[in-house]
Amino acid sequence: MSTLQKARPSRRAALLGDRPGSYAIARHVRMSPTKVRRVIDIVRGLDVNEALDILKFAPQAAAEPVYKVIASAAANAQQTENLRAEGLYVSQAFVDEGMTMRRIRPRAKGSASRIMKRSSHITVVVEPQAAREAARTKKNKSDKADTSVKTEKEA
Repeated sequence: MSTLQKARPSRRAALLGDRPGSYAIARHVRMSPTKVRRVIDIVRGLDVNEALDILKFAPQAAAEPVYKVIASAAANAQQTENLRAEGLYVSQAFVDEGMTMRRIRPRAKGSASRIMKRSSHITVVVEPQAAREAARTKKNKSDKADTSVKTEKEA
């Protein structure tokens, strides 16, 4: 083993960088990633309290684990960063495919077909509202700069 191995960047650095906020990950949730992505797409970008209210009454089965992950991320932000849950929003939310358990189902003439029992990893990042406003103003300034450069080239 070499002592000069490159250290892998921390998950927090990859998700948040130096911005304030927190994250939570639920691994090996026994639900298909496509079904969970339907629910995640509903709450991405919403305030934490609004997202939790929507998930509480959502009819999809995937709403329960997503609710737990968002609540956990908000609690992590309160505990580690001293941020208030009312001032947080869901900045990133994504679902990765987890381990797939393969089972068999007996079929006719001694054959078998495969049953895929899929799982997923749910990741949610929450950040303060101030970070959202700063990102919007930064994006708007860069968009205006891009349009001015295009018009100078066209002229």
